[in-house]
Amino acid sequence: MIFTDTKLPGAFIIEPERLEDERGFFARTYCKNEFEAHGLTLNIAQCNISFNKKKGTLRGMHYQEKPREEAKLVRCVRGAIYDVIIDLRAHSSTYKRWFATELTAENRRMLYIPKGFAHGFQTLENNVEIFYQMSEFYHPELACGVRWNDPMFGIRWPIDQPSISSEDAQYPDFI
Repeated sequence: MIFTDTKLPGAFIIEPERLEDERGFFARTYCKNEFEAHGLTLNIAQCNISFNKKKGTLRGMHYQEKPREEAKLVRCVRGAIYDVIIDLRAHSSTYKRWFATELTAENRRMLYIPKGFAHGFQTLENNVEIFYQMSEFYHPELACGVRWNDPMFGIRWPIDQPSISSEDAQYPDFI
């Protein structure tokens, strides 16, 4: 696997390293040893999929509070997304900064999201499916979010007028 740092410390874009022949290719998408060699811990507790019918669907910006913060490994397995993370670690040098990357079924890239980050995405085409590997079980009482268009962060989304749930649209401003 090829690990590329992002501008937010601890978050990585991960690309499978392909072993190709006339049949196609083989690649690892997770190896505990390689992750640990990069200082990453992802003891997988749960795996999820998200299917999104409409181009422009926006989900986020979600995170889980202490003591059950979660790291995520996200991959788009069908279609394409604009994947966004925000560093909410109060003592981080990149506190309140965001980073975005395009994940597609074709580029097969993954985004490793450390604990303490909010995460969301916007679909760039119809019928998109995302696969998540999570380090923590879902705890609804600790589920939180920040508003996708909070001026505190100034995220530039690629598609205006997103399709978004009322819950995600009503998160309060970040203080």
